Amino acid sequence: MVDRSRDWYPPVEPYDSGMLGVGDGHEIYWETCGNPEGKPALFLHGGPGGGLLPDNRRFFDPDAYRIVLFDQRNCGRSLPFAGDPTVSLERNTTPHLVADIERLREHLGIDRWLVFGGSWGTTLGLAYAQAHPDRVTELVLRGVWLIRPADEAWAFTPAGAAHLFPAEWTAFRDAIPAGEQDDLVAAYGRRITDPDPAVHVPAARAWMAWELSANTLLPVTPPDLGDDMLLAFARITHHYISNGGFLPEEGLLAGVDRLRHIPAVIVNGRYDIKTPPDQAWDLGRAWPEAELHIVEDAGHGGSEPGTRHLLIQATDRFR
Repeated sequence: MVDRSRDWYPPVEPYDSGMLGVGDGHEIYWETCGNPEGKPALFLHGGPGGGLLPDNRRFFDPDAYRIVLFDQRNCGRSLPFAGDPTVSLERNTTPHLVADIERLREHLGIDRWLVFGGSWGTTLGLAYAQAHPDRVTELVLRGVWLIRPADEAWAFTPAGAAHLFPAEWTAFRDAIPAGEQDDLVAAYGRRITDPDPAVHVPAARAWMAWELSANTLLPVTPPDLGDDMLLAFARITHHYISNGGFLPEEGLLAGVDRLRHIPAVIVNGRYDIKTPPDQAWDLGRAWPEAELHIVEDAGHGGSEPGTRHLLIQATDRFR
C-alpha cells in the first residue's frame, strides 16, 4: 500500500492561453498555469482525443512550475473539432502531434521542459522524447500504453479485458451484427465514420462505453459527454488504434536507448485493465535507469490515491 499523504495541489486557473496555428488548417488550444518564472512542465492528456481537464493542472506545485497544457489536434478546444463528422483526420498522426509540441515549445520560448503523460499521453511523451531527447529534462509516465499488437488484442478481442468485464464487452460486441464481429475495430470504424448521425452516434456511444468501462479500480459513473464530444473522442481514438498509433514498425521500446540519460518515473496500477502493468514492466526492463512503481491497489485512473501520490511526489522531486 502506498502512503496517501501527498494530495492534489489546489485548483489553479491559467494566467495565459491562446490558439496556435500548427499548419494544415489546424489550431491547438494551449494554456499556462502556475509560476511564469518557474520550471517548465508539459502535460500530455490521454485518449487520444480526450482533451484537457482542470485537475490535470494539479499534479504540479504552482509556485515552482510553469505548467503548460494543450488540447491535441481536433479535440477539446482545438480546431477543427472532430465532433463534426466532415472534419478530416488525415493530418492527425503521432508525427503531427510531436511536431505540434515542438512548435508550442518554440512559441512559448521554452528551451527544455519536464514531460508528464498519462495513458495515451505516455505514448506521445515517449515518441516526443525519442524525437527530441535534448528538449526533455525529466519524464513522468502513468499508465503505459505501447500500442503493440498484443496490447490491442487485449483491448479489442475476447481473449483479453473481456474476461474481466463480460457485461460491458457483450454490449460492445453485440452493437455490431454477428457477421461482422470477427473484426470489431474495422466494423466500428465503418460506423463511426459514416456521415449519417443515425449510424455514427450510436456507434460512438457504444465504442466509448467500452473505452470508459475500465478506467478505475472501482466502478465510477462515466462522465456525461455530449454526442459531439463522444464522436470526436471515438473518431480520434479509433483513428489511432486502427493505425497502430502511427508509431514506427519497431515500436517505442526500440528507441529507449535515446532516453536512458533522462530521469524518469513510471507508475502503473496493478489492476489497470486498460494498460496492464506488463507494458510498464517491459518499458522498465528496457530502461533500467527509470524508476518503476506498480501500485498494488490502483487501476488506470491517474487520480486514484496511490497513483496520484507517486506522480505528485515525482513532480515535487523534479521541481
